[in-house]
Amino acid sequence: MTSDSTLTIAWDALTHPGRVRPNNEDSFLALAFNHEEFYYLGKFGEAPVTEIDFIFAVADGMGGEKSGEYASRIVVDKITSILPKYFRKQRNNHTTECEQALQQVFEDSHRALSYLGSSYPECANMGATLSLIWITPTRVFYAHMGDSRIYRLNNAGELQQISHDHTHVGWLLRNGKISEREARVHPRRNALQRALGAGQQILNPQIGCLDHGTPEQFVLCTDGLTEGLWDRQIRMMLTSPDDRERELSPAKRLVEAAVEKSGQDNTTAMVIATSYRTLA
Repeated sequence: MTSDSTLTIAWDALTHPGRVRPNNEDSFLALAFNHEEFYYLGKFGEAPVTEIDFIFAVADGMGGEKSGEYASRIVVDKITSILPKYFRKQRNNHTTECEQALQQVFEDSHRALSYLGSSYPECANMGATLSLIWITPTRVFYAHMGDSRIYRLNNAGELQQISHDHTHVGWLLRNGKISEREARVHPRRNALQRALGAGQQILNPQIGCLDHGTPEQFVLCTDGLTEGLWDRQIRMMLTSPDDRERELSPAKRLVEAAVEKSGQDNTTAMVIATSYRTLA
């Protein structure tokens, strides 16, 4: 990185209902904001990170009838209403304030989903997972709850899952008690121990921050993607795509491959690449 280089990001996203479910309960969000305004981004784009911060998030809803769809939308709406208010504070490197803002997103989302779930029969057990990253010029903040995932692919081509699957099976895998192969076929792999709403009483999101290690990529995805793809497949599609895959955007590569191999669930992926560039 040189003194005149600028942090630049490129992103793309795709969601697919899968081959079984009639509706899509996944939602994703790409948002840019500063102290004056915020605006929604398209499914793909590129921009410098100078006077604007960026939020990328995926949420997987759950519940009876169509309440899962509403649940994931409620969560991404909470992000939009809360995080832009903290732009000035985090510009002063107040990491604590950023983490408090992320905590508020989870608390307000959990409160809203819990209220609806207890008030209306059609919303019983309404809940959602949430995984997000907040990109600033100096740091990447992340926050997570559930079994959607956040991956980080560094410039050496090493893929690391930085989010924790909030399931007992996820705990077994993190602690080396079972393999990835065993985790994928475990009968309780989808039994969540933490989620927003869904009758959960304890709210304990995973929140943290990272220094930029550009060039690097972040992958945010729902469990429909990881049911279809192994971690090594995700890494290979991003670092060494074949000729056919190279014609597709990174998110489309991942989603189409996961739906082809599984497709039992809604499938969403966002791929965000960061690098330092000298802008003309």
